[in-house]
Amino acid sequence: MKKKINPGAVFLGKFNSIQSVIFAMVSMLLLGAVAIVTVISMNYTRTSVFDNSSLYTQTIIQQMNQNIDSYIDYMENISYLVSSNEDVQSYLFGDEPDPESRVRILNQFKTILDSRSDILNLGIIGENGRMLINDALRLTNPDLDIHTQQWYTNALNGSASSYLSSSHVQHIISGERPWVITLSRGIRNKASEVGNQKEGVFFIDLNYSAISELCNQSMVGNQGYAFILDAEGNIVYHPQQQQLYNELQTENISLIMGTDQDTVLFGKGSSEKLYSISRSGKTGWTVVNCVRVEELLRKSNKAQSLYVLVAMGLMIVALFFSRFISRSITQPIQQLCDSMERVQEGDFSVSDIVVESQNEIGSLTKSFNVMTHRIQDLMEQNIREQEAKRKSELKALQSQINPHFLYNTLDSIIWMAEGKKNEEVVLMTASLARLLRQSISNEDEVVSIGQEVEYARGYLTIQKMRYKDKMEFQIEVDPSILHIPLIKLVLQPVIENAIYHGLKYKESKGLLLVKGFMKNDNAVLQVIDNGVGMDEETLTHIYERHKVNYQSNGVGVYNVQKRLQLYYGNEYGITYESKKGEGTTATITIPGRQEVKL
Repeated sequence: MKKKINPGAVFLGKFNSIQSVIFAMVSMLLLGAVAIVTVISMNYTRTSVFDNSSLYTQTIIQQMNQNIDSYIDYMENISYLVSSNEDVQSYLFGDEPDPESRVRILNQFKTILDSRSDILNLGIIGENGRMLINDALRLTNPDLDIHTQQWYTNALNGSASSYLSSSHVQHIISGERPWVITLSRGIRNKASEVGNQKEGVFFIDLNYSAISELCNQSMVGNQGYAFILDAEGNIVYHPQQQQLYNELQTENISLIMGTDQDTVLFGKGSSEKLYSISRSGKTGWTVVNCVRVEELLRKSNKAQSLYVLVAMGLMIVALFFSRFISRSITQPIQQLCDSMERVQEGDFSVSDIVVESQNEIGSLTKSFNVMTHRIQDLMEQNIREQEAKRKSELKALQSQINPHFLYNTLDSIIWMAEGKKNEEVVLMTASLARLLRQSISNEDEVVSIGQEVEYARGYLTIQKMRYKDKMEFQIEVDPSILHIPLIKLVLQPVIENAIYHGLKYKESKGLLLVKGFMKNDNAVLQVIDNGVGMDEETLTHIYERHKVNYQSNGVGVYNVQKRLQLYYGNEYGITYESKKGEGTTATITIPGRQEVKL
């Protein structure tokens, strides 16, 4: 029968510790609650701000429409007062233009123009050709057929008392082409035989200053603006009207004219716009306020940023709270796990874990403390045994070197004795005696570099006597390094190898140079010969362990290298540089500051 898998157990099994399980579960609950409340609050705030902003913009645009209606009413009152004046009747429709009526009309025009900066032109025009415009000083356009002007024909032939045009270019004054909105009213000839027939027109050309001021006062946000459409959807006023005509900016007029809603959205993303619409029954105009949705929701975005900051703060608090709960529950177990990990890595110097509880965890902790103490004792015992073994191995290596040197030296004495060189035999034997006396009398395994150099000097003296026609030597050691400790019998075997493998086979007399100096906080000893050198293959295998051959040098670089690295570390020891036919340089590097522990 197949065992049923518990999904909860599988999920919890992915965590590495009980503390992480408790921390994860409490954190998920708290963070989930904070996240849900934050998302709901952000959505509610966004919706509320958008609805309130839409309602506010609709109220503003309706108020602006009412103000425009009031403004047009005021202009219609001016047109009515002027057009119904008896002086207008007398001047336009009398048998002859009355000069006094003309003066009074011009004075009235001057008063209106001086008091209203938003009125660009005003005047009266009769079908009989009589007209007065502004101060009557500027010439009218002789090429203009007044009957081609819609504002004129609508007022003259229409049934309404007044007509309001859309924005257009006014051509009536010679040399001027301003964009205006024209309010025109037909003037009836009261003395007409037909009876009150319209035989003249009064007009007022309005610039955009008053309408622009009304629209600017009603702007919503820094980037909002208002514009006006007539009944046919033509632009009456727009703050960027020139850009519209140059197609640098567009408005979705068909959407505005085709909707029966008070608000409509257009666009997507950051360019989404909200159109708030108000239609005037008096003028037939549609007043539109346009504002970017992003601008409307600026306060909402600020509120949402505040919500996010508060939510992040609450989440941090929730994480700390979860951490505190999980840690307080699992701290004894965690301490035990941490100590076990350190023991697993080989650190048995951990302090005893103190657990006050008397439950299973307390019992387990006490057993763990006893176990670590026992293991630490066994480790220390093993270290002492390994240290003793290492010292024995080093002494064995050193004892391997001493007989070999003695053998080679005695061999040289025998060779000179056979050659009847009695004085040289006496001198070499005396030098060997002094050298052995120095070596045997010093039981320390570590000597100073100065002592090691003196050993080497004695050895070189003996070898020079043996190979007096084959070699010369020089010793140039900086006095500043003579006090530095060095394990015994390192320099002499390297010199011996240089003689036997480099200078011995050189046809001419060779030179062996011993140098000593400090470099990068290290003490450096160099044995330089100008012998036959080594090829790449010999140089590659120079550090390999070879069987002792007492007929040659009796000890290889391997033993010296091993002793140096055992004492000082693998980064120190001997390095070789050699060129076939040119010579070899052996460089011994040891730390300049050291505390050698045997």
